[in-house]
Amino acid sequence: MAVNAIKVNKLRSTLTLLGIGVGVFSIIGVMTAMGVLQNAIENGLSQLGTNTFQIQKYPAMNFHGPGERNKYRNRKDITYEEGVRFQRRMPHVKAIGLEDGFGSKQVVFNGEKTNPDVHVLGETQGGFSTNNITMKDGRIFTNEEIESADNVCVLGYSVVEKLFPHTYPVGEFVKVNGVRFKVIGTTEKQGSVLGGNQDNFVAIPLTTGLNIYGKDRSIDIMVQSFSQDDYEATMDLSRAVLRVIRQVPPGADDDFEIFSNETMIKQFNDITFMVKIGTVGIACIALIAAGVGIMNIMLVSVTERTKEIGIRKALGATKVNILSQFLTESVAFSQIGGVIGIITGSLLGNVVSIIMKAPAVMPWNTTVAILQTPFLNFTPLEMNIVALVFCSFIGIVFGVYPAWKAGNLDPIESLRYE
Repeated sequence: MAVNAIKVNKLRSTLTLLGIGVGVFSIIGVMTAMGVLQNAIENGLSQLGTNTFQIQKYPAMNFHGPGERNKYRNRKDITYEEGVRFQRRMPHVKAIGLEDGFGSKQVVFNGEKTNPDVHVLGETQGGFSTNNITMKDGRIFTNEEIESADNVCVLGYSVVEKLFPHTYPVGEFVKVNGVRFKVIGTTEKQGSVLGGNQDNFVAIPLTTGLNIYGKDRSIDIMVQSFSQDDYEATMDLSRAVLRVIRQVPPGADDDFEIFSNETMIKQFNDITFMVKIGTVGIACIALIAAGVGIMNIMLVSVTERTKEIGIRKALGATKVNILSQFLTESVAFSQIGGVIGIITGSLLGNVVSIIMKAPAVMPWNTTVAILQTPFLNFTPLEMNIVALVFCSFIGIVFGVYPAWKAGNLDPIESLRYE
């Protein structure tokens, strides 16, 4: 009967369903898109190896004002010499890598050229494992090559594909921005993250890069512990050792930043938390507005069907029967609109996955958390269930009064109604 009542007035029912659908679409669509975006960004932030943290001059993410940026800018650079001293004082770790980026350059081999967007990375031996880079052919730098600042390099997968489609690259010579380097190794394919190509790089010894591009810069230090058990202890020891090396006074704040994959992801989630809450709040307001529309439609329906209610009561229908009928219609409106909103929201929300080239987040995928807070941890499936439950709640709350009004109609007066 509820479905038939919806079918009778198609235009009116469609507009009512649209109101509910838009509200649910707002929640599911935006939260699905946020889930896709969060997955893509978390994968992009997970750039370090297992049990690895990085020490650098600037924070990994800084959303503060100009005053905070000036504070970080005024810090002393972490020099290569400080990095070497740190390395010597931290022998009981799995790996320590020193690195710096020297911008984007063009790589040339026998007339073949890349675009001038190949990242030039200055690395030490430990930089490959701490950056989770796996070698495919050849080898990484030796200590002797680093100490003597030799012109050798390791090519990323994309650079090899571009310059050496039919040639074995190890042992060949390439020019990086006009400087000649011998290729000693290549890396396995890492893929793309956030639309960026992780394989579009050339790694050179850090000392070589400092000699060519200047030493007036701050390097990064990456530390990898043996296991998760000694991870925190290694981080605390690293902080203490670097404070001594940089002569930070007791009680003063660190003049460097330490971050890991986990801290970056947590910081990102903290930043997006209020966005998620605001989105849910706005969508709830939209659903409440849709609920008011349902109440309005149901009141009109009660008025139009007054004689029908009188006939049903004359045939023995009780007040509870009439109330249940109209309350069911109200919930049916909400549920059908909710299903429409879930389907369209899930599909359109995943348009972001196409744009970001990230895995889609579908309602039945219960492995990816859409809303991560200290008190909420909804998966996509749970989010859809919550949306449907909330739709039912809206239907009941805003359908109670029209249903109560219908149930209390006098049967005799109802039969006389024209």
